[in-house]
Amino acid sequence: MKKTFYTLFFLSGALMFSQEKKSDTADTPQTNEIQAVILKSQRKKQFADKAVYTFDKEALEKARYAKDLLQTLPELQLDPVSNTITSTKGGTTLFLINGIEATDLQIRSIAPYEVVKVEYYDIPPARWSTRADTVINILTRSTETGYVFGADSFFALNTGFVNSSAYANYTKGKNNLGLEYSLNLRDYNDRRVNSIYDYQLNGKHYRSNEDRTDHFGYTSQNIALRYTRLVPEDYALQVKLNMDIFSRFSKGTGQSIFMEDSSNEEHVMFKNNGSDYVIPKLDIYYSKKVGEKDEISINAVGSHYTTNSSETAKEWIAGSGLSVYDNDMTLKAKQTSIVGELAHVHDFTAGKLSSGYRISSSSISNDLNNLAGYSQYKVNYLEQYFYTEFSGKVDQFSYRVGAGLTNIHNKSAENTFDEWSFTPKVILGYQLKNNQNLRYTGSYSPVSPWSSALSSNVVQLAPNIVQRGNPFLKSQQVFSNILTYSFNNKYFDFNAALFYRYTDRIINQYYVLDDEFGGYALTYENGKSAQRYGVQLTGSYKPFGNSLLVIKAVLTPTSENVRNSKGALIKNDLIGNYFVLSSEYKSFSLQYQFNIPVYSLNGAFLNTNENQNNIFVSYKHKNWTFSTGMYWIGMPSEYKTKSLSESLVDYRVHTQIMNNKSMFIVGLSYDFSKGKKTEIQRKLNNETAPAATF
Repeated sequence: MKKTFYTLFFLSGALMFSQEKKSDTADTPQTNEIQAVILKSQRKKQFADKAVYTFDKEALEKARYAKDLLQTLPELQLDPVSNTITSTKGGTTLFLINGIEATDLQIRSIAPYEVVKVEYYDIPPARWSTRADTVINILTRSTETGYVFGADSFFALNTGFVNSSAYANYTKGKNNLGLEYSLNLRDYNDRRVNSIYDYQLNGKHYRSNEDRTDHFGYTSQNIALRYTRLVPEDYALQVKLNMDIFSRFSKGTGQSIFMEDSSNEEHVMFKNNGSDYVIPKLDIYYSKKVGEKDEISINAVGSHYTTNSSETAKEWIAGSGLSVYDNDMTLKAKQTSIVGELAHVHDFTAGKLSSGYRISSSSISNDLNNLAGYSQYKVNYLEQYFYTEFSGKVDQFSYRVGAGLTNIHNKSAENTFDEWSFTPKVILGYQLKNNQNLRYTGSYSPVSPWSSALSSNVVQLAPNIVQRGNPFLKSQQVFSNILTYSFNNKYFDFNAALFYRYTDRIINQYYVLDDEFGGYALTYENGKSAQRYGVQLTGSYKPFGNSLLVIKAVLTPTSENVRNSKGALIKNDLIGNYFVLSSEYKSFSLQYQFNIPVYSLNGAFLNTNENQNNIFVSYKHKNWTFSTGMYWIGMPSEYKTKSLSESLVDYRVHTQIMNNKSMFIVGLSYDFSKGKKTEIQRKLNNETAPAATF
């Protein structure tokens, strides 16, 4: 692994010190803001916390909508399964249109010629830093009237796979009305799972080797209605009503060989589970200009809904029908979530000062029936966040310095956790040349346990094996450092980032002896610490200086380790990777994506990422786009998990979705626009907590 690091550092160093005489960038003003008017020749401008991209005439003419432009950014990719834009670096990506949080359909509703520039924040500002790892802000032109609408559908011919959507926006004067709908449906009847549990218990050796075939799927729908009123240089008001409708199911049957020392038994089982919810959500945003240099913004988001989850699993001896285990779990969770935020921005001559306060609260009332019996209990998750940061620029040196105070207050029937944390952040940038930049960022922040980790629920996984949450978990404390070198010209857009991430009280999933049920329990603990460090090389190469051929790649040699609560050190090395070859010629476009799956550390387990081997072709004719492609060429989608040698239970699982193998899809899209929309520079964007399931 060390030899690999040395080789990659040498290559990145060679690029770092290469000379490039031609410059595509323009001079910058005294603060870290870009001029409103940007030359067409400018492709990229790098700042301490973001990169600003513009697009030439050729790119604007070939794109159907703004979403196509985003795919050309070197650190963004099209997720072929969800048909959405994601970051090649992983993590959560938040999209904005002129500062307001946007959906995939809203990005589609922007005509390419309306896009002025795109701000790519790989280091999100304070108001978004706790919600996203990457922020994309699309800045557009706006006029007073116009309408836009469109629809698309992508579906497989031989299995249950559908992605469909429709949207419409109408603007008149200072008012805008928007409506959108999306549907994602999966219905697969051939998912094959092989799982092995091998362990010692009470002086005996046990092994369960299970083969199961599942019929599973889900339906996800979203309906959104928005009203916006914008009075330029005065105020902006937006009211958004959103409805998320979701249901999933899994029905599996199988056989297993259960071994106790030298004796074997043939077992038969079935495992069914599912969940559903309907989330109505109200989002109100108001922003008011106060004088020439101040702006105050208020955002409130609320939702109230019920999530129903169930799981039924039975296993019995094939010959006698004698029951091995009988698991029947039902959970009804009534959830109320509220988020409120107040922010203030003041412009100084030397830079910008941003301050704010956000509070988020989720209250969940649970009716639970499981292996431990019937219970009713409530949990409350409360988080408060005070923040302030100042950003500016002096000559070739740019900076952003921030400080925050975070309070996490989690209360369950068994435990109450309350902690205040100081959360500083510093970002420094220096422009080496017009097309080369060096940046450093350091931050410290708490991460609250997720609801399923804190859950009191218990479910049966296999003979002598159950899974449970841990209501006594504490928050993780994350200290992150990143040093990034950026280089770009007509042919290259390249980033080399050295990263080091230290996590105190790491939340770690592992097996323990279970006194209540007499076997082992898969549960959670706060380990002592975790470290993750390495180098990430990302970028794109255009051999001809245009989109005729684009090679995009991500390589991430990484070392990671976890020290559990007993002091044992768990290590893993990997080289994350992702590659894209794309080509655009007149109205035709082609894209090929592939990767080599690798194991990454996840608690006491090693998990592989999803394999990719996909090709897509599309043809644009006026407002119509015809698409076809194939997912997972010559292979099913597959996922592997294995426990480490330190684990009390040797666990291995291999899952393959045979329906996805060489899955052929076709698609049709229609998009029409006349005039342009009115958009607002929204400063606050919040989201309530996700549905609580286990």
